[in-house]
Amino acid sequence: MEWQQLLGFYQVARLGSFTRAAQATFRSQSALSQQIKALEEEFECPLLERIGKRRLRLTPAGEIFYNFAEITLQSLTRIKEELNEIKGLHKGALRMAAPFTTLFHLFRGVVKDYVAQFPQVRLTILDRSQEAVIELVKNGEIDFGVTLMSMVPKDLRGTRWQPVEMFLMVPQGHPLTRANRLTMKQLAAYPLILPPRQANARGGLTMEDHLRKAGVDYHVILESSNVELSSLYVELGLGISFATMVRGHPGPRSRNLDFIPLRHYFKPDHIAVVMRKDKSLPAYKSAFLEMLFGAVGLPWPAVKRQG
Repeated sequence: MEWQQLLGFYQVARLGSFTRAAQATFRSQSALSQQIKALEEEFECPLLERIGKRRLRLTPAGEIFYNFAEITLQSLTRIKEELNEIKGLHKGALRMAAPFTTLFHLFRGVVKDYVAQFPQVRLTILDRSQEAVIELVKNGEIDFGVTLMSMVPKDLRGTRWQPVEMFLMVPQGHPLTRANRLTMKQLAAYPLILPPRQANARGGLTMEDHLRKAGVDYHVILESSNVELSSLYVELGLGISFATMVRGHPGPRSRNLDFIPLRHYFKPDHIAVVMRKDKSLPAYKSAFLEMLFGAVGLPWPAVKRQG
């Protein structure tokens, strides 16, 4: 068995596709097929089976070998990082993911400083929905991600970073700014700009859930999962929208908008850094989180580190 065979099998099994695995490993599909065939001949049992024309499924032996491959490849990565630590080299890969709004408003300064301080680190940042971030963390495809604390499942570790709450966004001087306590009936009187229905970013009741619960008729004039896009069209007068925002951070406040807190409908939350509970971080990876938390005057909590 060779390292490239192990890596090729792992990517095919993880991605469920020879095409996607070939892209991930920069090899041809035929080369990957030959590598897996060689493994099956060596172990004298099938590792993969085809279901129809496109689907792949691990055999029982394949499941065992996949777990071995994952642990082995993770161990190899850790060994390389530990050796670099011993040699005093801040060198390696750092992968993270967060939603667009977080990356746009909260990461820019930290990323700039980190790249300047750690030029030998191969940094990869992914713009993903919160649901996608959680899956990437679970699958071990990124070192850590950023989501709302309310989204973090119990089998992952979430560390609170910045407090957030839900706001109604309206054009400046809108009649709703004069209401004492907003009701769903009042909100439904205006065209709404809402996220796609399948997106439940907070893990609890959505705005549409509240509207349906109140039994009011409402009209969604625009579906948008991007706060920047939503705020633009609110400013243009197309409708009203909602945003989960860091307290005191300007965000889309730079537009000609008014923001009305909706604490009576949505509980305050926190943006959180999420990672696997078994995840250990070398110094150069922890450094990013130390800078991220330090930017808002907080220490990065002590977690298990390598070395």
